[in-house]
Amino acid sequence: MSTLNDRGAPQPRDAHYAARVTDSFQRQGFMRHIRARIVRLEPGYCEIHVPHQAELTQQHGFFHGGIIGTLADNAGGYAAYTLMPADASILTVEFKVNLLAPGDGDLLIGRSRVTRSGCTLSVCHSQVFVRKAGVETLCAEGLVTLIALPGRPDQPVADSGLHHD
Repeated sequence: MSTLNDRGAPQPRDAHYAARVTDSFQRQGFMRHIRARIVRLEPGYCEIHVPHQAELTQQHGFFHGGIIGTLADNAGGYAAYTLMPADASILTVEFKVNLLAPGDGDLLIGRSRVTRSGCTLSVCHSQVFVRKAGVETLCAEGLVTLIALPGRPDQPVADSGLHHD
């Protein structure tokens, strides 16, 4: 469970959380594939941006709902991960996304804040915005539940059994 500092903000359990989160994020092949980047990270908060790309759109040219959901999930996961101990990793247990408006814009912005950081489960509130002509529109709200895996550092599995030719 995270503690609060004197301003009431979550206190990370690992002073080097930013480097740990960034390293984990950079190992996600899918995040690299969609050109996602973390633009703001603080204890209990993460913001991720994804630029518009034709490959990420649905039939009307809007960001696909799957990408919107991915951003809600990943922003929530990394917001929660900022509050985990250095020897832990984290996995999504469940997430729910309500799509509120089309993802019509040049930039998708996922912002998530931890609402509860427990020893086992954490819950985050994610919002996904789309920016068009400098104006942000809320296009999705999400609730993300994650499980901490203590004693399992966030490292690649040595042999996942999956082989690529």
